Amino acid sequence: MLESCSFFRFIGTPISCERYGNGHINVTYLVRTDAGRDYIMQKINHKVFRDVPALMRNIHAVTSFLRIREPEPRRVLTLIETTEGAVYHRDAQGDYWRAYDFITDSICLDKPEVLEDFYQSAVAFGGFQNQLADFPADTLNETIPHFHDTPDRYRKLRAAIQADSHGRAGEVQEEIAFALAREQEAATMMDMLRAGTLPLRVTHNDTKLNNVMLDKNTRTALCVIDLDTVMPGLAGNDFGDSIRFGASTAAEDERDLSLVTMSLPAYEVYVKGFLSACGERLTASEIDTLPMGAKLMTLECGVRFLTDYLSGDTYFATHRPGHNLDRCRTQFKLVADMEHKWQQMTDIVTKYRRDA
Repeated sequence: MLESCSFFRFIGTPISCERYGNGHINVTYLVRTDAGRDYIMQKINHKVFRDVPALMRNIHAVTSFLRIREPEPRRVLTLIETTEGAVYHRDAQGDYWRAYDFITDSICLDKPEVLEDFYQSAVAFGGFQNQLADFPADTLNETIPHFHDTPDRYRKLRAAIQADSHGRAGEVQEEIAFALAREQEAATMMDMLRAGTLPLRVTHNDTKLNNVMLDKNTRTALCVIDLDTVMPGLAGNDFGDSIRFGASTAAEDERDLSLVTMSLPAYEVYVKGFLSACGERLTASEIDTLPMGAKLMTLECGVRFLTDYLSGDTYFATHRPGHNLDRCRTQFKLVADMEHKWQQMTDIVTKYRRDA
C-alpha cells in the first residue's frame, strides 16, 4: 500500500504502511514516515457511502469549523491534503482515499473498562454538540438518507411484513406486535422536528465509545472520530444511540434475555457527562427528549433488525441462523426495561439539567 501514500502531502517519506484497527466498513492503514510522523490513511467504502465527495465535504466543513474553536491538534481530526490540494483522492481503479494526522498518545476502547470511560465518551459527544451548536446543520449532506427517520423505518418494516419474502413473519408475531404497538410513539421526535419544537443539529450518528479517542495517560476525552455519518439530525438521537449501546448490560446479540437490562448507573453517568458538556447549548425541549431519544434509538434499531430478518438478512452481516432476530429481541427487551424505569430516567435528566 506504500504506493497509495504518494497521493498525500505527508511530512517525510513513508517507510511503512500497515493495516490498523478493527473497522468493518473502511480499510484503515497506519503510515509511518522517515521524519518520525504517523498518519491514518483510509480507503473509503464507496458501496456503503455512495456519494464520497459529499461525505468528504461534510467532514472538511465540520473539522475546519472545529479547528477554529480548538487549537489543540489532538482534539480535532486533521485531514491531510492530497498532492493536488484536495481532501481525498480517487485512484485509477475508482477507489477513494483520505488521510488524517495520527492522534498521538491516545487509546480507543471497544467497551468501557470502568464507568469513567463511559462518562468520558459522554463528555466527548456532548462537547461535539457544544462546539457545533452554531454550525448551520442544514448545509450538510445526508450521507445515508433517512438514517434516523424512525417513521420511515416503520414503513420499511410494514413492507417487509406484507411481502414476507422468506416466510418468517408467522414465527415472529410477538416481535411484530411489540414493534407496531409503539409505532405512533416512534414518530414523536420527527414530528417535533417538523413542528419546529426541536432544532436541527449537526449529529454524529454513531456515538459508540470506540469512536472517541482518550488520552492514554489521563484517560480523558480527546476527540470524536469516524465522521462518515456526520449529517443533520437530532441531539437526542446521538444521546440515545450511546445509551442503547453503552448502557446495556449484555451484548447486542445476547440470546439469554434475562441478562439484558439498561444499567441506570451507566445511564446516569452518561447524562451527567453529556449535559455537563452541552447542557447550556441545548433547548429545554431537547433536554426533555433525552430519555425518549434513548428509547426511540433502541426501538428503531430493533425494528431495523426485525425488518432485515423478515427480508432474508440482506443488510446486517449475520454469523448464525436467527442472528438478526436475536439482535431484535435484545433491543426490544431494552425498550421494555426503559419503559419500566421511565420515571427514574426522567428524574436523572432533571437532576443534571442546568435550566431546572
